[in-house]
Amino acid sequence: MHQRRREKILLIDDDPDFVEATRVVLESGGYQVLTAYDGKEGLERVRKDNPDLVILDIIMPEEDGFKVCEALKADPKLSEIPVIILTSLSERWSEVTLSVTEGLKLEAEDYIDKPVEPEELLRRVEARLRGTPGSPEDEGKEG
Repeated sequence: MHQRRREKILLIDDDPDFVEATRVVLESGGYQVLTAYDGKEGLERVRKDNPDLVILDIIMPEEDGFKVCEALKADPKLSEIPVIILTSLSERWSEVTLSVTEGLKLEAEDYIDKPVEPEELLRRVEARLRGTPGSPEDEGKEG
């Protein structure tokens, strides 16, 4: 078994059950998991803990995921941190239809719809930490 540095992942989501289940999946993959339950707390944790990757939901109290992503990408000290938006778009489509167009301009590195299989989440996280395409639609693209 190869030994890897324990990358820090910050998970920002307002659903405590989802946060706990996702924490277990990520920790099983060898990652150190930090958590925040709203966008404002998430931004504070990013600045304090300097994670290697951020996973965030879109619809949250205080600051939504798009605002968090925008703030990260606008800050030169934080803009290189990969961001994966993980959300239940299918369940919340009416709430986010207009925001999705906004979000595509924010340069999040990946978008994943909930629910996600643990293996798929780990594959996509690993790909983003390595800076390689991770989603099926990315395969075959150069870059």
